[in-house]
Amino acid sequence: MANIILMPELSPNVTKYTIVKWHKQENDRVRAGDILFAAVVGKANVEVESEKDGTLLKIIVSDGKKSKAGQPVAVVGEKGEELPDLSAYEMDDSADVDAITVAVIGGGPGGYVAAITAAQRGAKVTLIEKGKLGGTCLNAGCIPTKSLLHSAGLLTLIKTAGIYGVMTGEPAIEWDTVQVRKNTVTEQLRDGVTGLMLQNDIEVLSGEASFSGPKELTVRLGDGQQRVLTPDRIIIASGGAPVMPPIPGLQGNPHCIDSAAALSLPEIPKRMVVIGGGVIGMELAFAYARFGTEVTVLELAPKLLPMMDEELTELVRRNMEKTGIHFHLETKVVAVHPQEKVVQVEAVLPDGSAVMFTADKALVAVGRRPLTEGLHLEAAGIETERGRIIVNKRMCTNVPDVYAVGDCTGQNMLAHTASAMGETAAKNATGGRAVYRDDACPACVYVEPEFAGVGLTEQQAKDKGISYKVGRFPMAANGKALLSGDVDGLVKVIAEKSSDEIIGVHILGPRATDMIAEAALAIRMGATTGQFADTIHAHPTVSESLREAALAVDGLAIHFK
Repeated sequence: MANIILMPELSPNVTKYTIVKWHKQENDRVRAGDILFAAVVGKANVEVESEKDGTLLKIIVSDGKKSKAGQPVAVVGEKGEELPDLSAYEMDDSADVDAITVAVIGGGPGGYVAAITAAQRGAKVTLIEKGKLGGTCLNAGCIPTKSLLHSAGLLTLIKTAGIYGVMTGEPAIEWDTVQVRKNTVTEQLRDGVTGLMLQNDIEVLSGEASFSGPKELTVRLGDGQQRVLTPDRIIIASGGAPVMPPIPGLQGNPHCIDSAAALSLPEIPKRMVVIGGGVIGMELAFAYARFGTEVTVLELAPKLLPMMDEELTELVRRNMEKTGIHFHLETKVVAVHPQEKVVQVEAVLPDGSAVMFTADKALVAVGRRPLTEGLHLEAAGIETERGRIIVNKRMCTNVPDVYAVGDCTGQNMLAHTASAMGETAAKNATGGRAVYRDDACPACVYVEPEFAGVGLTEQQAKDKGISYKVGRFPMAANGKALLSGDVDGLVKVIAEKSSDEIIGVHILGPRATDMIAEAALAIRMGATTGQFADTIHAHPTVSESLREAALAVDGLAIHFK
């Protein structure tokens, strides 16, 4: 008797899947346990096996099509056997009717989130991406960097395990395995984004888009052909690119690398000079220092991490110096001198003296710029300023029905910023009235201990003339941080003096990048220090330090005087 293959039900909340690929075709012989097809739900991958030996008689739901949980997707039986009656099953035959059309330029965290949001709101969406889905963040930024940092952190944890009574041998890094794992995680997440495109019926074009009119796009496809689109709405999410400063000897030097190249080096360098003390430079400097590289950071400004709280940034610098990283602030790089196997970086120190730093690699991490070249924005009359697309809080450009999000706007160049902007633009493009709020957008630095902040820093509050008060609570007084040995940190809460409203929270400590979401919610909702402190936090947790810092604003901290 023929066996009907049903789409499995993972949970009551998971109802709709998208078939990614059939591994067997009709009339193929299959055995029990053979994988018939792969499907996606959200970012999760599902592989469905045949329950019996037989022949794949019928594929009901083909590649790229949707299927509900419990819906027939195939029939396995004996060759020549009559197909069973499927009329008792509910089939998913939904289709869009009179949907507005939206074109999204760029498949990074701003673009693909905008595309999904627009599709969820009933739009027929086309996404154009000239590279890999996921953009810089997924393929050459956030995710691979954090993978390296995780491996580096494990190495350090194992080296110090004896402190906790866990005795191990001397650990070593197998660099090829580190790289394979990094690439595997990246590929899995990229496949997940591809699956989300299929699930939301989003057409993905592999090519490069440019404007040929206010609401007309010409897409140069990978096969050399062209396609003209005239969508109702356009969302630009073209991303950004690393800044390469005009330093003599930098361009074309094989030993000078950007952040993307730093993620896939063939071996761990013995010495590295990092030019730039922003987030990207600091994270990669920290990772390689943990791997054993001798790292020197050169920064032109008088402080590192310019967007972060100055007091905590100084603590970050001290913690990183403990790992052996050398910092030279207010130091100007004036030239790069290539050698056969090394690179020499010439710099001028604050006292005016010249110094030469020799390294195997020089990482250039001085920031990112909007990537708008090739879009022919002038053909649409889109207003720009020094390469960035000008938008309002609704992500609207000066051209009706054209929006821009993420790095191409020159605003906070963070993946979660781009995603939030993408949701805002997509909602407005489909009839909504959404506004992007940057006052509650967190910034994170994945060094150790982690560093995160949201809202105003003390200096920003001073610059705005705001009368404020500050509460501080050290991680050394937190039980959870103490038992894990993560005591080199601090939580800082800044509140407006007259109203007690929280206007800034800054965390240096374990899981800071996770905990900052609570602070972002507090700021977005206009919470006061009293409301924050009245919220019961579980014990023992690092998050208790947030409550204690809120109490400390008025000198009421329980576990620290």
